[in-house]
Amino acid sequence: MKLYSYWRSSAAYRARIALNLKGLDWESVGVDLTAGAQKRQDYASVNPQMIVPTLDDNGVIVRQSLAVLEYLEETHPEPALLPDTPGARARVRSIAQFIACEMHPLNTMIIHAYMKDEMGLDDAAVTKWYMRWTTRGLDALEASLADDPATGTYCHGDTPGMADTCVVPHLFNIARFGVDISPYPTLERINAACVTLPAFADAAPNRQPDFVPD
Repeated sequence: MKLYSYWRSSAAYRARIALNLKGLDWESVGVDLTAGAQKRQDYASVNPQMIVPTLDDNGVIVRQSLAVLEYLEETHPEPALLPDTPGARARVRSIAQFIACEMHPLNTMIIHAYMKDEMGLDDAAVTKWYMRWTTRGLDALEASLADDPATGTYCHGDTPGMADTCVVPHLFNIARFGVDISPYPTLERINAACVTLPAFADAAPNRQPDFVPD
């Protein structure tokens, strides 16, 4: 099993955590996004979307991080990334999708480059955009977790799962841009609990074979 990954990609980070939580043997194949490796024919033939991650499970190609997580859950159901009941599974998926589909896409490298190169915005304007949408998302996410009795040590109960695989990479990503998460104590607590676990620690960006110090 191979995962095409980039050490700093929060989407790839999600998939790495899930693979580790499942206890699977997998190989990391680095795709250097900053060098444009995702646009080269050898990778574009694997993933025409030219993004990471891509999972190659003995010829079964799965693109998009949430699809990878769902695929792993279906093919390797234990230990589970989703809880037992439909309502609980819907809750976990809603948290994961809010991060992966609503919060993250607005603040990607592609968007920032377009705003600078095509729209002519300076760093201050891009930062203002970034902070506007990041804090709005964090406010909503914190409120949904803090006010729900289903939240436990982790996003749902006391077992790490699919939602946590999305929270930790997102908080890593925004920390790179100096976002203070102390106003979000539930997220801060969940993140602290997760990163002590080997599955999360081993998936961390600075533990990847393609890691390059800033």
